[in-house]
Amino acid sequence: MIREIMHDPMFLSQKSEPATEDDKQIAKDLLDTLRAHLDGCVGMAANMIGVLKNIIVICVGNNQVALINPIITKKSKPYPTEEGCLSLPGFKKTIRYDEIEVEFQDIDFKPKKKKFSGWTAQIIQHEIDHCNGILI
Repeated sequence: MIREIMHDPMFLSQKSEPATEDDKQIAKDLLDTLRAHLDGCVGMAANMIGVLKNIIVICVGNNQVALINPIITKKSKPYPTEEGCLSLPGFKKTIRYDEIEVEFQDIDFKPKKKKFSGWTAQIIQHEIDHCNGILI
């Protein structure tokens, strides 16, 4: 189900809670909502649809995938950049890392560990910031 985008900075600045298997529908709704906004969005966090759960979805090539309870375990090659957000107006300067390693659960809650680099790594870092209540 496509959900409405949250724009309230007070809500978005709250830290998300760990997701459980009971939250699988939230991940599906988040994927549906991302797909509805592909013209201007490459990733979303659950708080962007009004749910404080640690779930993100990202575009990887032509696919959209869910990362549940993602944690960055390694990062290297920092660089400065500027980012915008579907939930908030404007752009903000930030530091991102070109290479990251992430532990997460997939949509079926199976544990995964994967390396990401470049644009995909930047998207993941932005969405994990959302889960931690860090506004961009």
